[in-house]
Amino acid sequence: MSDVATETASTSPDLAGRSFALSDSAAKRIAKLRDIEGKPSLMMRVSVTGGGCSGFQYIFDFDETINDDDHVFENGDVSVLVDDVSLDLVNGAELNFKEDLVGSYFEVNNPNADSACGCGTSFSIS
Repeated sequence: MSDVATETASTSPDLAGRSFALSDSAAKRIAKLRDIEGKPSLMMRVSVTGGGCSGFQYIFDFDETINDDDHVFENGDVSVLVDDVSLDLVNGAELNFKEDLVGSYFEVNNPNADSACGCGTSFSIS
């Protein structure tokens, strides 16, 4: 991982050794999207739901509210929210932003994923 993000929300549940990292490229892209929206308080929410062709899928959204079960991870002035249940599934993962010939996209490098579908948005855990 290129960055070590830290827990910053004092009201969130204990991390219990869990972590989530935010790469510099992801932080820059989130900051750019936040600036386009004109809302400096926007935070990216990364969550995991059941679905997709491999069992679980990542959901990326913007939010201005920190819920009681959220953990806040930062890189510079950019914050990412991960709820407690999702953090169990993405523990030790890194959010990255990639640009290539296919396009640009956020990618989660998740050490807990046993397999992923071809599109890269869903994964399975044994």
